Amino acid sequence: MVDAYNFLASWQLFPEKGTYEFGNRPKSGIFRIELAGTGKQLSISMNWVSLEDQAFSSQYSITPDGEEYTFENHEVGDTVRSEFTSSLIFQTHFSKNKKPSLEVTHEITPKGYLKVTHHHYNEAGEKFTNEEIYHKQLSVLPYAASVSGAVIKPNEAGVIRHHALSAMEEQTNMQLTQIRQQIELLAIQAKEIQKRKELSMIIYDAQISFAPVIGQTYYLYEKEDASYLVSMIAPKEWGRKTPYKNFVSAVKLLADHTWKDI
Repeated sequence: MVDAYNFLASWQLFPEKGTYEFGNRPKSGIFRIELAGTGKQLSISMNWVSLEDQAFSSQYSITPDGEEYTFENHEVGDTVRSEFTSSLIFQTHFSKNKKPSLEVTHEITPKGYLKVTHHHYNEAGEKFTNEEIYHKQLSVLPYAASVSGAVIKPNEAGVIRHHALSAMEEQTNMQLTQIRQQIELLAIQAKEIQKRKELSMIIYDAQISFAPVIGQTYYLYEKEDASYLVSMIAPKEWGRKTPYKNFVSAVKLLADHTWKDI
């Protein structure tokens, strides 16, 4: 199913980014979209945890071909119809007694997020809208997601599992963040060493008429013949005009005998 390619993933909820006119804002959530059956159906499962730490789940399958099918959970609707309007949007319509009961729009945003918009209709035909934003999930947490699915079942055992996995994910994410920060620091240090090495190669190939002292500042110039010279005289100390083609930079000799651009 080519159109479904962008949606097939586990998506983790941004609770703070959603807006809720129907039901309560969840504490966390996961929305999973997978191919089902012969590959012509989509399996949609939702797991979420409420602010009171109650775990809920919901799962149903749809055939996004624009045809209307009987839906098993009559609390949500008698029939369901789903279709892709583009490679970035598909919509599902639930009806009860031939009246709209729930409309769900799934959309991939320009930032790569999944936006799920639920339009609920009560018995009086009044419309309520919930909007949820998800990002692709890289972890294994199985709980959290939409407040508005079908077949909602509280699960006390799931709460215990959710707490354990939440603690595990928090710890591993913290460790991964520390390692990532260390890698980034090492990359910066490596780049700085490479920069010093390249500068040092230029200076050791340059004309130096004195013995440089570690920790002292000197001045690198480019001469007319494109060679380099290291001097103890700063550009402003030459008077009106520097006797060389270009002033390159002030440099300092470090204890490891590399030169640093200062």
